[in-house]
Amino acid sequence: MATHLITGAGSGIGAVLAERLTERGDEVWLLTRNAKRAAELRERFPSVQTLVGDLADPAKLSWALGHQTQPVELDSLLHVAGMVELGPVGDTPVKAWNETLAVNLVAPAELTRLMLPQLRLSRGHVVFVNSGAGLAAHAGWGSYAASKFGLRALADSLRAEEHAGGVRVTTVYPGRTATAMQEKVHRQEGTEYDPARWIAPESVATAVLTALDLPRDAEITELTVRPGR
Repeated sequence: MATHLITGAGSGIGAVLAERLTERGDEVWLLTRNAKRAAELRERFPSVQTLVGDLADPAKLSWALGHQTQPVELDSLLHVAGMVELGPVGDTPVKAWNETLAVNLVAPAELTRLMLPQLRLSRGHVVFVNSGAGLAAHAGWGSYAASKFGLRALADSLRAEEHAGGVRVTTVYPGRTATAMQEKVHRQEGTEYDPARWIAPESVATAVLTALDLPRDAEITELTVRPGR
């Protein structure tokens, strides 16, 4: 039985991963922003364990997790949580930059740092669910794309540093996926949201599990998933 820690399991890709991993009998921990949300997730996924830590305030993650029981060994750390605020660079205030970088980049870096002892012990796997915006930046996507370009750099550096010790690192780059975040993006773009046009969260979760389940003689370092319609 493997042990996994997932961020962003409240909906979308993260929720599908939590469901599939618990269904196959693995031990699943979910990181959530507050105690109320943790209780909601335990009700939804009765077999999971929860940790409380706010990704929007990465400087406090060490203190928060230090006051809670954590998994002794960790087979995977799955970074799925994220946020987006669209807007031209000329109209994006520093608050939006700070919030986006905190949730999408600094918090994953800090959480990875805090979990590395457990990951090293298990020769575990870190998966960053990035975005197509981590490969190409477009007008209106400056702060989000910058955070995702940075997340790619974080993954590449981590892989180079931890490879000799057996820790695997994978970045998954989904295209537009039918999640609550995508619905928000369409509102910000002023366009109609049709989830049938985009990738199902289940398909991205399958890509993540494919990387996790690959035999130890190989490693999927990067995986791009695009809409098939």
